Amino acid sequence: MKIIAVGRNYIDHAKELDNPVPDQPVIFLKPDTAVLKDNKDFYIPDFSKDIHYECELVVRICNEGKHVAKKFAHKYYDAIGLGIDFTARDLQSQLKSKGLPWELAKSFDHSAVISPLLPKENFTDLNAITFSLTKNGEVVQLGNTADMIFDIDTLITFISRYITLRKGDLIYTGTPAGVGPVVIGDKLEGFLADKLMFSTLIK
Repeated sequence: MKIIAVGRNYIDHAKELDNPVPDQPVIFLKPDTAVLKDNKDFYIPDFSKDIHYECELVVRICNEGKHVAKKFAHKYYDAIGLGIDFTARDLQSQLKSKGLPWELAKSFDHSAVISPLLPKENFTDLNAITFSLTKNGEVVQLGNTADMIFDIDTLITFISRYITLRKGDLIYTGTPAGVGPVVIGDKLEGFLADKLMFSTLIK
């Protein structure tokens, strides 16, 4: 299982980080050791002093696919969940300033919170799914898949041109505006519409 993550897939998020709005998906990978499930606590790593949350809709791949045509993309995922792409923002900035890859800031252990996954048939419109993240009870991120620059089917088509998709792979589809730092003692909770999907304590 691999995690394929999408950067800058919401215009307002790209702007809040002073990044250009992309004309094609920005892709990076997280290893399976990044997964943090079952509402386990997240421990701030010792190599960063500026860990940020990024709440994202997650889709699970159900069929192996290469060069998937967009008209068939809907057949390649079967479940929807919610996750957090934790980012060591200080480390990312250092690496980017040197023109280096920034996987170390994104791919570290337990940097990918994942909720239970729901059958996609539970959703009446996959292009209008509302999700949110609260920090200590206050809403800090509110997103809707209608605001994605590249929708789920487009992402599957694009990614599969370069990387073979396999059953069980997860695609983190990008984060809306409102990302920010966490400190020890914070509590993050993610919601699909009004349904609580995960709860994570920061330690």
